Amino acid sequence: MEKNTIKIAIIDGQGGGIGQQIVLKIREILSESIENIEIIALGTNAFATVNMLRVKANKGASGENAIVKNVSEVDFILGSVSILISDAMMGEFTTRMSEAVAKSKAIKILLPINQSNIDIALTQQEPLPHQVEDAVMRLKNYIERTD
Repeated sequence: MEKNTIKIAIIDGQGGGIGQQIVLKIREILSESIENIEIIALGTNAFATVNMLRVKANKGASGENAIVKNVSEVDFILGSVSILISDAMMGEFTTRMSEAVAKSKAIKILLPINQSNIDIALTQQEPLPHQVEDAVMRLKNYIERTD
């Protein structure tokens, strides 16, 4: 990848279904307008990572150390709000992972999916595809402001 590449981490666990949708929507919305993007699939497990790679993430890694290491090296992080919560995703998301995401200097664009008994005020419970599209449009706006 080129030096001025925008690095986007997509974090997901379990089956990687949310991550897949995010990768697909990034490819649909950003691929034509933004040339130098690198999508990094970060799965809590290999299954989630492989499923994000199947839909054209540029590269991927799995597990706690991979997530902790990579979130400090990206410009943007996308995933559900669960990535800020210890023991989320049925215990797959560790305290070390959530701390690394929270401390990362990357801009975090999170889907307000009501998991882990967290309900975010002033958000509408839209279907997942609508949440993903909104997140990617926010990503696009951030990227366009820095160009």
